[in-house]
Amino acid sequence: MKILENVIANKNLLFTDASTGTTIPVGTLYRSLGLNPVEKGLIFLYNDNQLSSIEVLLNFYGTAHTIALLGQKLHSEFKDRMEAEYRPKYIFDPSRDEVEGYSIRAFSDTVKIFMKDDYKSEITIHPEIKLLLSTSGTTGIPKLVKLSDENLYQNAISILQYMPILESDVVPLNVPINFVYGFSIFTTNCMRAGRMVCTDKDIMQKAFWDEMEEYGYSTLGGVPFLYENLNRIGFFRKDSQSLRYLTHTGGVINGELRKTIFAYCLEFEKQFFAQYGQTEAGGRMAYLTTDGLLEEETSIGTPVYGGNFSIDPDTDELLFSHASIFGGYAHTLQDLTSYEQPAVLRTGDTAKKGQNGIYFITGRIKRIMKLFGIRLNLDEVEFILKNELEGNTFVCLNSNDKKIIVLYDNQEIDPQAITEIIKNKLRINPQYVHTEHIESFPLSQNGKINYPLLQNLQHENI
Repeated sequence: MKILENVIANKNLLFTDASTGTTIPVGTLYRSLGLNPVEKGLIFLYNDNQLSSIEVLLNFYGTAHTIALLGQKLHSEFKDRMEAEYRPKYIFDPSRDEVEGYSIRAFSDTVKIFMKDDYKSEITIHPEIKLLLSTSGTTGIPKLVKLSDENLYQNAISILQYMPILESDVVPLNVPINFVYGFSIFTTNCMRAGRMVCTDKDIMQKAFWDEMEEYGYSTLGGVPFLYENLNRIGFFRKDSQSLRYLTHTGGVINGELRKTIFAYCLEFEKQFFAQYGQTEAGGRMAYLTTDGLLEEETSIGTPVYGGNFSIDPDTDELLFSHASIFGGYAHTLQDLTSYEQPAVLRTGDTAKKGQNGIYFITGRIKRIMKLFGIRLNLDEVEFILKNELEGNTFVCLNSNDKKIIVLYDNQEIDPQAITEIIKNKLRINPQYVHTEHIESFPLSQNGKINYPLLQNLQHENI
């Protein structure tokens, strides 16, 4: 397995628990659980970026097992739904004391994993499927991307062609590794950097900055929301001496903030990498260096090493070709028996190519939005609202990847009920949900709700 082989080859790599200071060398950590390397099955790993989660990931990556890397904060209903469908052999979830049909086993003093009672293999998982990642963000719909070790390795190698990682670097895991961007940060830095710091803190907590000062972080990564918050707290007005470079993906940073970041990088001699990626490509597909911050704000830059963009002449959809492209989706357990890699990835984004060879995103074909880097299917959000509120009609729209707009035509509905459902089911703060009553929904000629018209009307009102 190329990813693990390259991580192990980085013999001086250390993993540190930010809160306790516990530090373990990679040579000890990756084989600490005594797993059978030829045992094959499916493990659900509900990750929280803590040292124990990383330990479980590295240990199981070194076996024949397939790993579904999921978020520990996923709603319990969605956990139950996915576990009922896939019936994994193992479940790692420190947030639960028990799982029905499973018994807990201590693999070490710090790692306990649920094992399925009377487990029987129902299918033969395709040998190419090493990692399963969700594309559905916090909606938790069990649609998983099938990725091979080769997919992940090829993407990592492409990133390492431009990412200035040094063997002395100290890297915080401040981006959840169950997101493809976080996993990509994890793999590339494990292959080259000197220390990975496992933390559950975020930049809005004083403890994060205390940890940064203590360990001397060399880099920070995040979605646009992280950089907006950094700007609010005055981060770009002073130097952070240990910091060498910043990375970003998960949506467009607004033009004014780009200028602020550019000025910061120029004054304090930092580097910035704005990137574009999708789970289906194993991570990052395009990048802009610091100078690219002064390009138009929808620019995604040039494709990563070994990759190629083209544009569908009929639809303007951006197409991507690379050895990192996934092997299809899994909706059910049976889907894990196959792995079929397409020649090109249809990104779902419309784009154009500039005269300087840089690509620009012009829109989205499907109703997908990114809220602080978390991809949400607006049709799925509507489905949840309709189920919870007795089949009433709702229209969910994207407000510049900043808010979800929810329109409803039943005056008797309490708008607070809408925001509470979205908060409880999707774990989205109500301040990022805008509700609005509408007298009636406009219809297109085929009798369906006219989404483009509603979206345009909302843009006019913003």
